[in-house]
Amino acid sequence: MSDLKTELKHMIIESLDLEDIEVDEIVDDEPLFVEGLGLDSIDALEIGLALQKRYGITLNSDSEETRKHFANVNALAALVESQRTK
Repeated sequence: MSDLKTELKHMIIESLDLEDIEVDEIVDDEPLFVEGLGLDSIDALEIGLALQKRYGITLNSDSEETRKHFANVNALAALVESQRTK
């Protein structure tokens, strides 16, 4: 598991206060919303705020592209990586 993916999993757990979930229980390509981790739209806002605070990433909440970035940990990692190279 890459350091960035581990870091993102920790960020998700901490920002959402997911006390019953361990980092290794979050599968990189498993959906974060509805099935998979079972997060909802409020959780997406919290993750968005955490991304902005930690990585300086600002996203449009209504964008289809933003939904794709939030699909799973792999997509979030790709987003962070793409922002780092700018």
